[in-house]
Amino acid sequence: MKKRIAVHPVVGRTICCTALAGTMLLAGCGEQAGQVPGGEAVMETAVSEGQTAENAAEVSDNNVEEEIEMNYEEMFQGLELTKSFKGIQNNNPIIEQHYGADPFAMVYDDTVYFYMTADAYEYNAAKEIKENSYSKIASIYVVSTKDMINFTDHGEIKVAGRDGVATWAKNSWAPAAAWKMIDGKPKFFLYFADNGGGIGVVCADSPVGPFRDELGKGLIRRDMENCGNVEWLFDPAVLVDDDGKAYIYFGGGVPQGKAAHPMTGRCAQLGDDMMSLVDVPQTIDAPYLFEDSGIHKYNDTYYYTYCSNFSVDEEGTKEYGMENGEICVMESKSPLGPFTFKERILRNPGYYWQVGGNNHHAIFQFKDQWYITYHTRMLEKEQGILHGYRSTSIDEITIAEDGTIGDVPMTKDGRSQVGYLDPYQTINAATFAVMGGVNTAPADEVSKECGCGNMLLTEINSGDFVKLQGVDFGSTGAKKVIATIKANEQEGAIRVSTKAADGDVAGYIPVKGDGNETTVIEVELDNAISGVQDLYFTFYGEGYEVLDWRFE
Repeated sequence: MKKRIAVHPVVGRTICCTALAGTMLLAGCGEQAGQVPGGEAVMETAVSEGQTAENAAEVSDNNVEEEIEMNYEEMFQGLELTKSFKGIQNNNPIIEQHYGADPFAMVYDDTVYFYMTADAYEYNAAKEIKENSYSKIASIYVVSTKDMINFTDHGEIKVAGRDGVATWAKNSWAPAAAWKMIDGKPKFFLYFADNGGGIGVVCADSPVGPFRDELGKGLIRRDMENCGNVEWLFDPAVLVDDDGKAYIYFGGGVPQGKAAHPMTGRCAQLGDDMMSLVDVPQTIDAPYLFEDSGIHKYNDTYYYTYCSNFSVDEEGTKEYGMENGEICVMESKSPLGPFTFKERILRNPGYYWQVGGNNHHAIFQFKDQWYITYHTRMLEKEQGILHGYRSTSIDEITIAEDGTIGDVPMTKDGRSQVGYLDPYQTINAATFAVMGGVNTAPADEVSKECGCGNMLLTEINSGDFVKLQGVDFGSTGAKKVIATIKANEQEGAIRVSTKAADGDVAGYIPVKGDGNETTVIEVELDNAISGVQDLYFTFYGEGYEVLDWRFE
């Protein structure tokens, strides 16, 4: 059942909440639920099948008969904010509620979707966090953004293993994603590395799933021609060209004595179904190749990008300008090569953050701006862990007419916002730019089963917060906030403010429930919000979850 409570500045004879001098009074009133003087509706209850409106109203009345007084000023006075490890003013890494490595970006419907290897803690016998072995990773995280600053968490795609859709696969690493119109409908494809032994693909009717395994086996396997001789058969990248033809790039590893020319990169044309190969994969002679295939097209030229290995000698540096573990670029007039070396563009993360490791990237364009996404270990460094758990960042790049990118610095500032958030649309609560303390979890039965889809905010404690950057309230401004919450019987509240978590307070959202119902709470703001603002929700109490919010 979904219950709806409205908060108004004047108490009517109904179920209502009143804000007086920093105190909220939640009272059950007996006359004509749903109306206040003037006929304004203040409470709506979802009516289940077979239930009369009168019975639904009676149930709701029974649920809120007690009187609750909340003093918000006392609640939040001296409240210590949970630490944001990325920093409240920083845009990199893009999320901190999860780790996410090996990022790949797919643009669809004015939105960028990022798919990432789901790095997750491994523990030793003493239950201490140990070095990331990658051997247990069997899922892919997906988040999206429309403005390059605020990201919506869509959860964890269960790809490999007993609980995954591709039960034949052991692992899911280094994803790539693409979409294509097939039979008049968009179809989405998620490619992944099954450890270093092959590449699989699952598909869906939505960028966030649910995904399914239509192929039932690996797309690229060691028993295929010119694949069994690849050291690491992994790290896919996919390009759908202007003519609708698609191509896949993969491979890596350094055979003994062949550091300068490993010859372990491969490329091939995908079939029209995006789940087959047109011909035998071709070899890419990428100097000092290690791993991490990437591909982008600029004007009429194709650019294959990759990570250099860790055996770059003095001669290699002199000839190509690269060093160990750096992102390099090759170019060709054909999507299948041959490719010629062009430049080094991104140094190893250790150069900037004093914590190195492998380097993995993707280059993409969104709203006329080019970007590079990559992972670093700077989040785990801030957390004091340093066991190989990686997080995704994004920086802007500029591409010259001849395709040259030049040296790209890794930053904490990240990139500019390319659009404002509309607070008058329903916003999933798992959408934010920065957070402290909270986590996300599946919000419905579908997402619980497959791990991805609709998410909510959970694991909330006093002092936790989320920040949404660049929210456009317009010139008229918002006078009401509406939030969907599932709560237990403990009292809590959410402070709504702008500029900072303890900045200009617009109002408070009361939190109380029975743990079974989802409640829609409407709150008249004490102070209207107008213009473009950074918006903060700061939490008091625990044991409740937030599904979504919007303003009026």
